[in-house]
Amino acid sequence: MKEFKQHKLKFSPFLENLYQSNKPLIIYKVKGGYDLFTDFSKKIIINNRNIENFLNSFSTKKYRKETDIFIGFFGYEILCNLLKIKIKNQKNIKFYKGVFYKPETIIKIRNKIKIYSTKKNHNFSYQFQKTNISSPFKLNISYKKYKKIFDIFSKKIREGQTYQIKICTKYKNKSEINPVNFFWKLMKINSSPESFMIRDKDYSIVSCSPETLIDRKGNTIITKPIAGTLKKNRFYNKFKALKYFRNNNKETKEHNMIVDLERNDLSRICKPGTVEIKKEKYVEEYKHLYHYVTSIEGRIKKNISVKEIITAMMPGGSVIGCPKIKTLQLLNSQESIRCSFRQCGKKRI
Repeated sequence: MKEFKQHKLKFSPFLENLYQSNKPLIIYKVKGGYDLFTDFSKKIIINNRNIENFLNSFSTKKYRKETDIFIGFFGYEILCNLLKIKIKNQKNIKFYKGVFYKPETIIKIRNKIKIYSTKKNHNFSYQFQKTNISSPFKLNISYKKYKKIFDIFSKKIREGQTYQIKICTKYKNKSEINPVNFFWKLMKINSSPESFMIRDKDYSIVSCSPETLIDRKGNTIITKPIAGTLKKNRFYNKFKALKYFRNNNKETKEHNMIVDLERNDLSRICKPGTVEIKKEKYVEEYKHLYHYVTSIEGRIKKNISVKEIITAMMPGGSVIGCPKIKTLQLLNSQESIRCSFRQCGKKRI
């Protein structure tokens, strides 16, 4: 909330022109503010054939200036392909499997607004998009179908094939939405740490996630699994929420499973003996919820590649369950529609 208010207090003609234009744009929430990316010189559409070459290309690239990065996303199908997990024939939602962009202009919104750009001139084509809701939201699964899947997974847990599994449901409708306006309104309501927005000519993504799955700083890698959620009300504060989580057997066991999974994932790419819990079982407070969180970190082994980090850490256990591979196989056997964003890989590389 603080970062949003700081931004709103400072009027920037450059930013307003950018927001109201039709230029492709990415907004990425960071600690203390937001990073904006535009004027993309490269747009790489990711698929199962080129993802490995794309990720491997970063082993030879050197970071010389602010704009020497790629930012974008890849979806669930790409991730399963990297993990060599088959997905049964499912209804195709006709959306990109992944897209990455190389920006030539970066705007950093902190206490001040700073612009880094390789371009001398910036041209904007005005295109204001109104929000228009054309149809109500519909759920993609009936109660009968959901219960059938639930019963199947309950049996798999009793048989010991999985310990924890998350069923994904989707809501959809037909709408025309101004993604920039929608994103800033969402930040005012719920400014989650891993929020981002992508606006392109033919699609937009707006995401608001509280969970940090991969945060690399030099040779240190951090993950902060969330397992445990409590709705806020007048009877709870942060300390009472922590007491609730600690005294709740179900929440504690679920949290322990996911933390153990993430520690194991980190150990695959980190130097032996360096993986440790930095802060165990604490509460993060958001506008409407309390989350039960643990912070884990380790020091990366020498010559570990981007691909190795992604395949070790993704998808996060908190969004699928554990153990990871078997649980993914069980989920894929039941889903009827390709789930591009069960966990979307939003990355700065």
